[in-house]
Amino acid sequence: MTKDAEIDMKEVELREMDPEKQPMTSDGPPAGREKNGTVKVKVPDNEVTFTGLSKEELMKVAGTPGWVRTRWALLILFWLGWVGMLAGAIVIIVQAPRCKPIPEMNWWNEGPLYQISDSEAFADGLTGVEARLDEINKLKVKGLVLGPLHTIQPDMPATLNLKEIDPTKGNEPALLAVLEKAHKKGISVVLDLTPNYLGNAPWFSPSELDDVMEKVNDAAAYWLGLGVDGIKVSDFTSATNSVDWSKFQAAVKGNLTEETKKRVLMGVVKNVSDVELSELVNTTSVDLVLSDLLSRRNGGVQRIMDMNTLSSQQKSVAWGLGAANEDQLSKWATTPALIRLYQLLLFTMPGTPVFTYGDEIGLQAIGSESPKMVWDIEKEPVEGAAVNDTAEVQRKEYVAVRKWFRSLSELRVKERSLLHGDYYPLSSSASSLSFLRIWDQSERYITAVNWGAAPETLAFKLEATEGLELPEMATVTLATDEALVVDSTVTLDKFVLAPGQAVLLQFP
Repeated sequence: MTKDAEIDMKEVELREMDPEKQPMTSDGPPAGREKNGTVKVKVPDNEVTFTGLSKEELMKVAGTPGWVRTRWALLILFWLGWVGMLAGAIVIIVQAPRCKPIPEMNWWNEGPLYQISDSEAFADGLTGVEARLDEINKLKVKGLVLGPLHTIQPDMPATLNLKEIDPTKGNEPALLAVLEKAHKKGISVVLDLTPNYLGNAPWFSPSELDDVMEKVNDAAAYWLGLGVDGIKVSDFTSATNSVDWSKFQAAVKGNLTEETKKRVLMGVVKNVSDVELSELVNTTSVDLVLSDLLSRRNGGVQRIMDMNTLSSQQKSVAWGLGAANEDQLSKWATTPALIRLYQLLLFTMPGTPVFTYGDEIGLQAIGSESPKMVWDIEKEPVEGAAVNDTAEVQRKEYVAVRKWFRSLSELRVKERSLLHGDYYPLSSSASSLSFLRIWDQSERYITAVNWGAAPETLAFKLEATEGLELPEMATVTLATDEALVVDSTVTLDKFVLAPGQAVLLQFP
């Protein structure tokens, strides 16, 4: 076979082989076929690669009239957009509702005050008071009002010693221990220095007033120097007749600096009208005035009128039911439901609520003696031990009332509308009343109470006030009536409240 014939035979064999197994040659794969996984790109020899414009060319193009106009148009559009956004932001800020400035608050405006008029009945003296401060702190109270503690024989001014603590109540070291522990818990302590607290006239006779006031001034300076945060006196309108009244005020308020905690001068007054009480607040410079208005005027219309008169002075007005007489609330609210009702009312009225020890559980006073405080109510009977059914029912009721008290106290401390909000009356009758508490953009609250024996249909009516109106619906926040479920929604039109019940409604 010739050499040419051998070459032709090899070409035939290669054509018959699988294209994938054919050897690559300089000429590439057979015509019409490509090697699997490869791409062959042929670049023409005469193609020119783009390298961009040179600096000189760019400058030449940028200076043309078309590009100059385009740049100016984009620049103007940018600044117009920026100015427009700035103007829009200014309009939003200007038209947005202003937040009302928070009013200056004193510590006695920030929560309830808790009176311990009889430390023996409360906890076997001042040592027991110190031991019970942890439980008192759970009530979210802002101040304790202790005493009177000093020694005195009734109606005998010669025996008055305002710097000496009655041994049956404790001693000075025990009081200092109470002060130290209370202050660590953020609780202030007010000392009652009413001179003749066991006698007929708190300030003895008018002829002895100036001598007695001098002793009160001296004692106030002494106890305040030991860390007491304020002084309370009963029947302070009699004390204002003394030539030393201004000295007493100066002794209590002292020379305070920004770092010094403000002291309170608390006065108790009885048998005055709402207008007279308002005048006393304005003219006597007493920081906080507690009256017996709520217990003496028991009609809904009268009570609403009292609040109308005094609501603008809420920083200087204290409310209590029995507190002015150092009595328990249960003396006026004779059932657990009514106790809850008046607790809700006191916590939501415009002013500082004042309670006497035991009010947080509905402690019942029997006779004229101070009732013995009941402790450890959370302890359930030991399994298998004999149980007094009546006592167990009472214990559970104490627990329920205290839980209600704490809920109200916690709510008042955190809600600005209840703490220092504006007050608007809504309705009143012989045995019911309702009012609205609001503060700026905070949640708003309606208090409605019916201490009567029949259901009341409350027609909530808000006097024409610019920018303020009631919604159609509100949410139940707290209620003594089990039919009013917490967090449920109720209609405000002709709202019916069952007898002896109270409710706190909320709307945004």
